[in-house]
Amino acid sequence: MHFQWDWLCLGVLIISSVTAGMESEENLDADVEVENFDKQSQEADVDRDKSSLEVVYQTPKPTGEVYFTETFDEGMSGWVLSVTLKEDMDDNVAKYDGRWEVEELKENAMPGDKGLVLKSVAKYHAISAMLTKTFVFDDKPLIVQYEVNFQKGIDCGGAYIKLLSSSNDLNLEYFFDKTPYTIMFGPDKCGEDYKLHFIFRHKNPKTGEYDEKHAERPDVDLKKFYLDKKTHLYTLVLKPDDTFEILIDQTVVSKGSLLENMIPPVNPSKEIEDPTDKKPDDWDERPKIPDPNAVKPDDWDEDEPAKIEDPDAVKPEGWLDDEPQYVPDPNAKKPKDWDEEMDGEWEAPQIPNAKCETAPGCGEWVRPMKNNPKYKGKWRAPMIDNPNYQGIWSPRKIPNPDYFEDLHPFKMTAVSAIGLELWSMTSDIYFDNFIICSEKEVADRWAADSWGLKKLVASANEPGMFSQLVTAAEEHPWLWVLYILTLALPVGLTVLFCWPGKKSDEYIDFKKPDVSKQITKRKLKEVTEDFEDDELEEEKENEDTDEDERREMEETKRELIKDNTEKMGREASVSEGEGGEDIYDDEEENGVPDEEENEVPDGSQEGDRSNKSDSEDEKEADEGMGDRPLKSVRKRRVRKD
Repeated sequence: MHFQWDWLCLGVLIISSVTAGMESEENLDADVEVENFDKQSQEADVDRDKSSLEVVYQTPKPTGEVYFTETFDEGMSGWVLSVTLKEDMDDNVAKYDGRWEVEELKENAMPGDKGLVLKSVAKYHAISAMLTKTFVFDDKPLIVQYEVNFQKGIDCGGAYIKLLSSSNDLNLEYFFDKTPYTIMFGPDKCGEDYKLHFIFRHKNPKTGEYDEKHAERPDVDLKKFYLDKKTHLYTLVLKPDDTFEILIDQTVVSKGSLLENMIPPVNPSKEIEDPTDKKPDDWDERPKIPDPNAVKPDDWDEDEPAKIEDPDAVKPEGWLDDEPQYVPDPNAKKPKDWDEEMDGEWEAPQIPNAKCETAPGCGEWVRPMKNNPKYKGKWRAPMIDNPNYQGIWSPRKIPNPDYFEDLHPFKMTAVSAIGLELWSMTSDIYFDNFIICSEKEVADRWAADSWGLKKLVASANEPGMFSQLVTAAEEHPWLWVLYILTLALPVGLTVLFCWPGKKSDEYIDFKKPDVSKQITKRKLKEVTEDFEDDELEEEKENEDTDEDERREMEETKRELIKDNTEKMGREASVSEGEGGEDIYDDEEENGVPDEEENEVPDGSQEGDRSNKSDSEDEKEADEGMGDRPLKSVRKRRVRKD
């Protein structure tokens, strides 16, 4: 049993240690699917103990066909600042005069690694660049990937990008919020609304107009990506089978179908409500109505108030009727700059009356109010089912005149430029390592050579697990309770189950056998010892048996002892008749006379016994008998004839 408790304690300790480890891990969601890193990314993250000084940064190079790449290590070459104004706004506010800079990260920077940084607060920013070659949506996937770091967190602002639609009149100097785009993708936050946009503009094949289709919100908590001040990798994958995936740090946070998971849907419904249909005047939508046959009871008094004065209330003794609850502060003084003509007559501020603190109350005593037992309120007829109920009216359905079916919304308008058109209340938003390609392996290798190194440096400079747990508890105070329980539970269970305890020996009550005949001391001692050994063994084997079985066993044992003692008594009588040596007399308090017993086999034993005193014999007899209540044992020496 003790062995099993040891295993239980070991299991509890292991579970507690695993739980503590899980608290420090940063998981997106239980349903999040994890993409496999490229082999180069795994190799870059092997040794977490290396110092950031040992990481040598080199500008990443694409390993396959790409449509656009940008690292900003050589500055903003190829990027164009917008010089236009936003529409329908005052000219002073509508300017795209937000400042951009190319800088290294403020924390965990690598020498030579630079990015594009939004520097201004509460200003509009617009910057764009042409793709190396236009991307046409046909039979190749579209992969868009870039890095974002909210170096100061984010209060309200976005970090999304726009893939601008290809057209002959596209001029990047006049890039603004109304410039046509095909896809908008990236993080955005204002207040407590954390968003990750994926929007594409779909062309209506019947009207030629464009409508924005928004992807459903991810099911994961995005908050930490905006507040942890780390560089995160955002990836959008669009496939020719009209499916999409959105990844953060190479982990899938959202995926779905362009036909099923966009709001509003790409294809409209086949039927719509008839706009000319109107509800009839006699249409009854009330499921319940007042009972027209109900009559107000005669004893229903609607004039009774809900509260009345308690007539049984008595004014407490010591109530100070003449003392106000508040009195002017005697220590207050009129300010020196008080102007009675401008400010009026000065009055000292009111403070609680000190006399009322020791009294039940001050001022005029008023009886307290209580609920009026006669109050019933305004009478209303009970409600019954409406026999004329017709249900909730809805207009009839008619075929949708604007219905169309686009089975391949992936075939969007071609893309020829990338742009950032942003407004933010927080500065120092960092962008880096843009890539647009069609092969996931190319994007993964690009991430391993850029974002993978940033992750390695940041991991090497992260505080220990204890500091992370303390930081997490400061943000979520309820975690302290979890920490305490995690530590106290194994300690308590260890003390409860694993601490060695003393085994208490049960007290065994042996009743004195009914010895009516003389027995030898040696045989009596042997029988007693055998009985005690058997008794202990039996108790160990039957410690779980019930009390009735134990009583039956004890009765059986006592009968056996009685039979043994009688048998030995008879043997002792026969031995005495044949030889007659030393015998023992057993004198009991009830007056049973002494009887002779058991002669000694040889003379040497007789001599040894003769040297013992009566007191020693009595002590030896008492020890042989154990705790049995023998009253007296006396030895007589009988000479041999």
